[in-house]
Amino acid sequence: MNALIQTIAIAALPVVFAITLHEAAHGYAARHFGDPTAWQAGRISLNPLRHIDPVGTVLIPLLILIFSAGSFLFGYAKPVPVNFSRLRNPKRDMLWVALAGPASNLFMALLWAALLKLAWELPVNDFTVPLSEMSKVGVIINCVLMVLNLLPLPPLDGGRIAVSLLPYPLANKFAQIERWGFPILLLLLFTGILGQVMYPLVQMAAGLIETLFGLY
Repeated sequence: MNALIQTIAIAALPVVFAITLHEAAHGYAARHFGDPTAWQAGRISLNPLRHIDPVGTVLIPLLILIFSAGSFLFGYAKPVPVNFSRLRNPKRDMLWVALAGPASNLFMALLWAALLKLAWELPVNDFTVPLSEMSKVGVIINCVLMVLNLLPLPPLDGGRIAVSLLPYPLANKFAQIERWGFPILLLLLFTGILGQVMYPLVQMAAGLIETLFGLY
């Protein structure tokens, strides 16, 4: 039990920021490209409290941590409202709004990697040890969310990117998958297919970041 509490304490901050700032990034990008919906709803904020979903950001990650003994983590925040029809060029700008979320996770993974490097360079003390462990979680959870959201399945960000890039007839047909996107994602998760697809991609992303910062 003590180990679980320690794991939750270490993982809480990087997980909450990884999930919530991902959504905030969508809102910032949407406003930049002409849609003020998220801004009008007060969702363009770096304050995680504005994006936390009690179930997706707190309960589900907590239960997964408990039942997986800290070996797996997943969660989500309240989706930022985006009205794609209000973008200046809806089909083109959809790509950048969708890409903003995974890009924010890449940025946070790099930031946590820099903090991990700092923790390793400083003398070992009561501050550097938890910072090191927290940073490790930060790198991994952000790599997981980045890879997951880049999968080409609506309503994931990768699905919206695909819709933006496909010609109009194909884009319209592909976008219709969105109503089944979440059930398909759950099916892939519980059959283990999602893990088989994501694991090597997450390992590759984390490995590249570790190489970049010399985290050996």
